[in-house]
Amino acid sequence: MDKSFDLSEPKIQKDEILIVKDKYFHPKNVAIVTGAASGVGRATAIALSVNGLTVVGTDINEAGGKETIGMAESLGGEMIFIKTDLTKDNEIESLVLQASKYGDIKFLANIAGMQHIDSIENFPMKIYDLMMSIMLRAPFYLSKLCIPYIKKSEDGVGAIGNMCSVHGHMVTKNKPVYNITKFGLRGLAQSIAAEGEGKIRGFTVSTGFIRTPLTLNQIPEQARQRGISPEEVVRDVMMGRSQIKEMMKPIEVANLFIIGFSFLGKYLIGGDLLFDGGMVKTY
Repeated sequence: MDKSFDLSEPKIQKDEILIVKDKYFHPKNVAIVTGAASGVGRATAIALSVNGLTVVGTDINEAGGKETIGMAESLGGEMIFIKTDLTKDNEIESLVLQASKYGDIKFLANIAGMQHIDSIENFPMKIYDLMMSIMLRAPFYLSKLCIPYIKKSEDGVGAIGNMCSVHGHMVTKNKPVYNITKFGLRGLAQSIAAEGEGKIRGFTVSTGFIRTPLTLNQIPEQARQRGISPEEVVRDVMMGRSQIKEMMKPIEVANLFIIGFSFLGKYLIGGDLLFDGGMVKTY
């Protein structure tokens, strides 16, 4: 691999975490973070915990979730991990109920996701159903369950942030279901905002490629399907439209959730934080 492309998942350093002094960032308030066992979900859970919130992280990967707890504690944060299968309504319901016992639910970060690369004509419907369940239905159901708790919390103020993507603005071939879910998450965030009366905000975070297992693991398959080398996948396919020729770090994305959840996001109502190196808006 070309040395100019560092494809390892970076470690999180405390001085990389955005710290915001927000009146709602304290241990009596709860933030639920999905996908907390790795990547952006892990980084967001850690960043929110370091900012003083009680974080309830969830993932189907229990071992990874426990690792995230250790990383949060090493950086001065505290979090709880609850293993949850987001395809099962009873487990989603249990997650929210358990989270409510740790304090007032104020924030929800819908980050969990998966990827499958295939054309529409070859796409397996079982994987279609799985991706839609995890990446669109679960965020909707979690939002439905969390909104009443947010309304009952201090001032009735809170926010729900969804991990979107440049693929919620534009699409690339052979990622049809990923594209569909990301467009859908923007619709969900805007719907939450429309009903939130300025007190419960919905927003999305859209980035280009991030150095996470989800991204790194798809490089070999992209290379095979396109008949090019892994180096060419990174340089020409992933970063080809970006003005900045390096992938984002997960913590850089997590910091966008910090902005969105804090007073800095006061006017982020149905909006999208597009931090993509220019992939969508420039050419």
